[in-house]
Amino acid sequence: MAETNVGGRDRLARTLLAAVLSVVAISTFRKGKRKTGLLALVGALGFGFNATTCFCGLNKTLGIDTTTDE
Repeated sequence: MAETNVGGRDRLARTLLAAVLSVVAISTFRKGKRKTGLLALVGALGFGFNATTCFCGLNKTLGIDTTTDE
């Protein structure tokens, strides 16, 4: 099994952030603000990836493991 370091509330928070940033990205793209929309989309993809895989490179670098917070 792959290494995991994202769990519990951290995973839920990342999922919610991904959803919110997705809405922001769609909204800003519709308003013609491409740079803001692109940044929101990249953030949504990053948080979504972290929540889905339960792994965060920054957490690993900083030695943070939230899987035991469950």
